[in-house]
Amino acid sequence: MPDIVNTHQFEAWNGYEGEHWAEHHDRYDAVNSGFNDTLLTAAAIGPQDRVLDLGCGNGRISRLAARRAAHVTGIDLSGPMLARARMTAVGAPNMTFVQGDAQVFPFPPHAFDVAVSRFGVMFFADPVAAFTNVRGALRPGGRLVFLSMRDLGDLAGVFAAFGTSPTSTSTETGPLSLSDPAVIDRVLTGAGFTDVTAEAVDAEQVWGSDVADATEFLMGWGPVRFALRDASPSTVDRVRDSVAAALAPHADGDAVRLRGAARLVTARA
Repeated sequence: MPDIVNTHQFEAWNGYEGEHWAEHHDRYDAVNSGFNDTLLTAAAIGPQDRVLDLGCGNGRISRLAARRAAHVTGIDLSGPMLARARMTAVGAPNMTFVQGDAQVFPFPPHAFDVAVSRFGVMFFADPVAAFTNVRGALRPGGRLVFLSMRDLGDLAGVFAAFGTSPTSTSTETGPLSLSDPAVIDRVLTGAGFTDVTAEAVDAEQVWGSDVADATEFLMGWGPVRFALRDASPSTVDRVRDSVAAALAPHADGDAVRLRGAARLVTARA
């Protein structure tokens, strides 16, 4: 068992949440892949680069990076998602996946040229300690490039169906913990990075083929399922109807498309 300090996230990503993401890997990629080109263009990965993919999940960014890089190492807390990543990377000799907590994982010093992440770095128990550890894994002058959530985007309107958001909107912890450029700068400079930038970027997110499909997918999403864990069947039905109504304006015939809002963050080790 790897060393883990982020025990709450470890439990979530090795339970229902991780299993749902692994089972529906193609659907979560449809949600987030609109940001792929933005991330990889900023990372400017070259054929000699050794890449570290933080919170690699099901491995989509790792696979795309491996087409450009000498080698990619993906790290994640989630056993189910890493199993999916390894399965989809069969036959790719320049990819390695490891289970671990990037905050404390014993990376070889200065082993990587670039560290990237697509929404995988917002849940560290101690972000300064985590990014300090990542900086030690990068060569001097190495690049850090990641995407973090800026706000809930169009999901905010969908979540209004609950009366409150089923996922944390706190900027102290959770998915929005790295939404504020001032916080990003403080965390990364505290971890020893320089040349920190945080740019607002948006992308289309596909949540389903039609309203019914997107509604069922959202109702099965971990934060939604947790929020409704003690709800009566009638309450669950009411929320489902409200979610469907909120999604309806975003359906365009062949998909339900929401706007996703992110920060594109870059820094130097």
